[in-house]
Amino acid sequence: MTDQEAPQLAPEATSSPASAQPRAQRDILGYLVLIAGVGALVCGAVAAVGTGWGFWDYKSGLMGVAGAFLLGIVAILIGLVQELRVRKSNTPPLRARRWIGMLVALVYVGWVGTFLVKALTVPAIHDVSTDLADPPAFQTLQLRADNWDAVPGADDSNMRGLTPEQRWAMVHQKAYGDIRSVRVNEPVPMVIAKAERLAKARGWDVATSLPEEGRLEATETSAFFRFKDDVILRVRPSDTGEGSIVDMRSVSRVGQSDLGVNAKRVRSFLADLTGTVTAAQ
Repeated sequence: MTDQEAPQLAPEATSSPASAQPRAQRDILGYLVLIAGVGALVCGAVAAVGTGWGFWDYKSGLMGVAGAFLLGIVAILIGLVQELRVRKSNTPPLRARRWIGMLVALVYVGWVGTFLVKALTVPAIHDVSTDLADPPAFQTLQLRADNWDAVPGADDSNMRGLTPEQRWAMVHQKAYGDIRSVRVNEPVPMVIAKAERLAKARGWDVATSLPEEGRLEATETSAFFRFKDDVILRVRPSDTGEGSIVDMRSVSRVGQSDLGVNAKRVRSFLADLTGTVTAAQ
């Protein structure tokens, strides 16, 4: 009986290494997806942080983030294709590496994707002000030299003949019509003093704070890319002499579109400053 069983066990023993070999070969894609997924996250982080540290300019950093985004998409696609293929295999490779790589890639792609979606829903401007006819003018900080060089609408027939500032005002009004001057029932010096406290609490670098002139200028720096946006607050007595009229302007130092960051900053800061934002009359 033992002699009869021996020939039957031999083929099974010899087939085990053969089945393990294609299994290991197929798992190469698992390693590839893992490396690509983790690599996308690492490359994107390095591109952003390296820009903030001054190793390269912001355009190169953005290209690095975009390249890592594409790498993440490739990792996800390869992982999905491999998942469909191994479902039909009798000896499917382990899924852990593949799924970890896909998950990491998905997190990064989803994070970058939110910015891409935002870019499609806001105008390509980087200068936001509560007063479009007379925006607060920087005196201590300097307005970027190319501030009006790439204002949208140059090829728009509805804006033909308008200056860049006029096009900016039209685009701004359409996108951010809720951002207007606000009234505060406090004298000018008190408003500036409160604004300075709020700015410092937010981690802004206050360049100047002049309660007697009703002016505050500050800079906020983003976390990863270390982008700098300059802010000016102009506070003037109301026409009736009761309270103050507050105007705020926020401008990005680089880039054409701010992805809505400046508008968000103005809304948030004025809400904290006034309690409730109401249009000035």
